[in-house]
Amino acid sequence: MFNINKNNTLEVLQQLVENNISKTLSYMPESFNEQQKGAIELFQKRIFLEKIVDESIAFNKKLTFPNENKNLQLATTAEDLVEVFKLRSDVLTKINYQSQFPDTIEGLNFDKYDSTSAILFYKTDKVITGTIRIIFDSSNKLPSEDNFCFNNVRNKYHYVGELSRLIVNKESKGLSLEFKHLFSGIYYLFNNNDIDILLSCIKVEHYKLYTKFGGSNIVDGTKNFGSLGLPIYIMSWDPSKVSPFFKKAFLK
Repeated sequence: MFNINKNNTLEVLQQLVENNISKTLSYMPESFNEQQKGAIELFQKRIFLEKIVDESIAFNKKLTFPNENKNLQLATTAEDLVEVFKLRSDVLTKINYQSQFPDTIEGLNFDKYDSTSAILFYKTDKVITGTIRIIFDSSNKLPSEDNFCFNNVRNKYHYVGELSRLIVNKESKGLSLEFKHLFSGIYYLFNNNDIDILLSCIKVEHYKLYTKFGGSNIVDGTKNFGSLGLPIYIMSWDPSKVSPFFKKAFLK
């Protein structure tokens, strides 16, 4: 019996695709070459999706998550991850954020950071209605570093993470159930895994709410973030220092 290393196989396929993606056949019409290029690019994205799914499942299975809420889970199956990626795409499209956070494959929103992320989701009636991730610092660094410098934070803390892709499908007044349960999950993940501080890119108007959590501070900010053109803060948050408000609203 042959033991095939799937990740190595995907890497070989990825390299083959990259080597051939720019090649054209001079004896074929341009329309054929364009169609071929599109098919190869889609195949390349499919290989990338499989790689991210495999690595994300392995990463999430290694995390410690003492959770008693049956509706709140870490994504540890391909089916869960694909449903999360679909939810991200649907909601980001509805709120017109796709220009800043585009789908890698149409209808599926994922990226390289998912391979080193704790991906939480909230599920009711067999449907995922909310999700968030903690990106653990790695050789990929962190996504907000495209716009901000985290050197000062790294000098102060040993291990940094970033909260990202907070997605809730249902709009409601006040704190939704998804929001509450997802942040309770973040609390337990932070306090049971190797991480010292969380960073998060938030709208300026939302900071007042986060100050109630306890352990939060503004690290940086901009008046015009990316293609969204919104005023943004980079907030640090230490969930080991949560306030009585957080404990009452999120942990009970």
